[in-house]
Amino acid sequence: MSWQPPVPCDPDWGIGLVGCGGIAAHHLKAYRDAGFRVVALCDRNASKVSERQREYFPAAAAYTNPKALLADGRVQVVDLTPHPVDRLPLIEAALLAGKHVLSQKPFVTDIAQGERLADLADERGLKLAVNQNGRWAPHLSYARHALRAGHLGRLATIDLSLHFDHNWTAGTRFDRIHHLVLYDFAIHWFDFMQSLVRRPAESVTARVQRSVSQHARPPLLAHALVDYGTVQATLTINGDTRWGQSDRTVLSGSDGTLISSGPDLNTQAVTLHRAASREQPVLEGTWFSEGFQGAMGELLCAIEEDRQPEHAARENLASLELCFAAIASADGGGSCRPGQVRTLPASVFASD
Repeated sequence: MSWQPPVPCDPDWGIGLVGCGGIAAHHLKAYRDAGFRVVALCDRNASKVSERQREYFPAAAAYTNPKALLADGRVQVVDLTPHPVDRLPLIEAALLAGKHVLSQKPFVTDIAQGERLADLADERGLKLAVNQNGRWAPHLSYARHALRAGHLGRLATIDLSLHFDHNWTAGTRFDRIHHLVLYDFAIHWFDFMQSLVRRPAESVTARVQRSVSQHARPPLLAHALVDYGTVQATLTINGDTRWGQSDRTVLSGSDGTLISSGPDLNTQAVTLHRAASREQPVLEGTWFSEGFQGAMGELLCAIEEDRQPEHAARENLASLELCFAAIASADGGGSCRPGQVRTLPASVFASD
């Protein structure tokens, strides 16, 4: 099965990255290791640009103004890492400048804005994708390909259980996002569900709660039940697990069960159980390497082949609708149908 990150035929696409903060280091390391060509870096903080330039792509041009990067003729694809509010005008500016775009996740806070940007990309013949890098984490990518290859038969349940320590966000900008877990983090798993089922869910029921021992301000405990009709999906998150962390994924179908487990999302062992076999594939790589390579590699392949990427912005809106419905359910106490909530109010992000 072709679960490995897609590799473009032409390794010389010119990539420009805007936003040289902490996550940018993972992007750049993955691109360097994959042999991608980053030709320009940009951040308001010149020292951050210099640091990333020195460590990963010494030959890349250094900018402190995104307009200058977008005017650089060598830049064909723009990787945008800033937070959603700062990123929205940058996506539009990049598309108007004729650049293909890889947007950080979560894509937008307003579905209508996402539709508008997807329309703009189509009008200008450009590709707009969302950096749902979890799709190319080795274990999740293998699971998706196993399902699509028919090894599980008809899917019945998706069970995702995550126990990790997310208290590193205390004191950072993330600490001000009340729904940090359901919005910024769980979007990976809502997107994974959508990539498996590939149709709208009927309802979502979700809850959040503070742990008795957490240091971060937002609730770090969350769970969600997603009803797809013939498929039931559950997501359980404990972001305040200090010891004995674990990450477990179980897909159960009419012809098989796939179980992936490990101490974290980068270290996973997969077993595929079927009536007459038990397979344990050796999966090389990690989420923070192959995941980021896959997100950019798939976009570059889509540009070359003139098709929509697997993680196209328009397709990603269904994942966002699932995420928004979970947040609405957690706030309102009942179930919510994806698509009913199209905009996240500012209060969603307030921790006070």
